[in-house]
Amino acid sequence: MDTTATPLDVQNPIATLPPSFRWGVATSAYQIEGAVDEDGRTRSIWDTFCEVPDAIDKGDTGEVACDHYHRMPQDVALIRDLGVDLYRFSVAWPRVQPRGRGPVNPAGLGFYDRLTDELLANGVEPWLTLYHWDLPQELEDAGGWPARDTAYRFADYSMIVFDALKDRIKTWTTLNEPWCSAMLGYAYGVHAPGRRDFAASMHAVHHLLLGHGLATQRMKEAAGEHHEFGITLNMGVSTPETDSAADRDAARRSDALSTRIYLDPLVHGRYPADLVADLAQQGIELPVQDGDLEIIKTPLDILGVNYYFSETVSGVDEDGNTHDALGLPVSRPIPTGRPITAMGWEIVPEGFTQLLVRLWEDYRLPIFVTENGSAFHDEPDETGFVRDDDRVAYFDSHIGAVALARQQGADIRGYFAWSLMDNFEWAYGYDKRFGIVYVDYDTQERTPKQSALWYRDTIRALRG
Repeated sequence: MDTTATPLDVQNPIATLPPSFRWGVATSAYQIEGAVDEDGRTRSIWDTFCEVPDAIDKGDTGEVACDHYHRMPQDVALIRDLGVDLYRFSVAWPRVQPRGRGPVNPAGLGFYDRLTDELLANGVEPWLTLYHWDLPQELEDAGGWPARDTAYRFADYSMIVFDALKDRIKTWTTLNEPWCSAMLGYAYGVHAPGRRDFAASMHAVHHLLLGHGLATQRMKEAAGEHHEFGITLNMGVSTPETDSAADRDAARRSDALSTRIYLDPLVHGRYPADLVADLAQQGIELPVQDGDLEIIKTPLDILGVNYYFSETVSGVDEDGNTHDALGLPVSRPIPTGRPITAMGWEIVPEGFTQLLVRLWEDYRLPIFVTENGSAFHDEPDETGFVRDDDRVAYFDSHIGAVALARQQGADIRGYFAWSLMDNFEWAYGYDKRFGIVYVDYDTQERTPKQSALWYRDTIRALRG
């Protein structure tokens, strides 16, 4: 088995990344931990959603996932051997604070205490995400993110974790991809909790941001000088198919709902005027109360950016209509013939460069790429090794895109590969593999893929 990657070509843009650039891998709690009913953990919205018929491919669940809860030291050793600086993980809210309110669960919090110590003992800096979609089910029963009270419950939970781990963890991010929580969970119904109510999803957006602001305020008040705080957003570039008014408006609306609806209030303390007008035409008003936007605008130290693809969009459907059956404006993705991943996402590395430069120019926040990666149909060879050249090519082009954005002036300080290992891929179950480490779900054996070796050797080459 070939255990080395091709040496880094000096003409590759990646070669321009400085020694100070940080490297990491990322996971999330529900996708890898398993142990959903152990040590006092209560149900999350994903435990419930997995029981809905046909909600998850093949009826898969996160009940066992990668069994990380029991195999954590082994997984930390894998991370160490990759030579990365950072490990980004999320905390399971219902494991730490059962039912989403009330006292801490010592056994649940103890897992993350041990994980933190294990990482530090292996020379890896922990990077903590407080929320990666696993809302306690009892809070969803009380209204979920469309209900204002959930923002306050999130701030309380955040302080439980912060007080326990702030002495060893420097970097804290509040939410992972609030677009997915709000839109996939409450508007489109394809993620937990499976609701289909666009107005509710817009209320969820505001309360997610409010929860972020409340938590960040409270953590900053209790923080030391060495702490830094941020949020992680998933974004891409929407390009109009033609220069027609309908296509340009579709791209504008897509940008408003995916990027500016989050970053404008976070940085500027206001929602985009065009978005507010769009919502008003649909009879929807964001539930902003006095003082909310100042809380949401609590200064950030870093912006986490998750990037997977960009899209070309049209403002008309296949029949030439500009509005759908519900009377809403059309925004339709148009395939452009590019190669795609196993998710059906077009591979657009230049969109990554464009996005990163735009984010820096418009919002002036130091950036970490907190997720970037690809799913492909991985097949082990007769030795069990996975030669995933397509994933290596994806990483090479996208890390190169990061380097090109830095060359254009964007302040990008680090990159996390998604993901450390194959895992429960939400509604896709175990069918889609994003990992740089292959997981045999029957045996739970972990095997680094060619992409893991390439990533390790690229980091080594940059460090000289």
